[in-house]
Amino acid sequence: QVQLVESGGGLVQAGGSLRLSCAASGRTFSSYAMGWFRQAPGKEREFVAAISWSGGSTYYADSVKGRFTISRDNAKKTVYLQMNSLNPEDTAVYYCAATPYSGGPRREYEYDYWGQGTQVTVSS
Repeated sequence: QVQLVESGGGLVQAGGSLRLSCAASGRTFSSYAMGWFRQAPGKEREFVAAISWSGGSTYYADSVKGRFTISRDNAKKTVYLQMNSLNPEDTAVYYCAATPYSGGPRREYEYDYWGQGTQVTVSS
């Protein structure tokens, strides 16, 4: 079992930055790959980024590549999403999730555990 709690969301102006954190509880955190998804109002939840259990491999959606960076600290049982050059299209609820699959899975059903989400709002 893995419990996930996101934090770090908020309101930021276009061009600004935010860092999201996802704190995990449970003894098996380091054996899971982790991902971030987001859901904008009226839209489907979409993949943002993923990271392997070791942190050695990362994967990104084209829409955030070069602007967002995913990382993890297994000692702290925390995964991060550094978001730079934010624009209004990045406005969404951001979720972290844990998956037993490698290779940066991008589908929701490949993830076993989910956090409750944190709101990110980017004003123009």
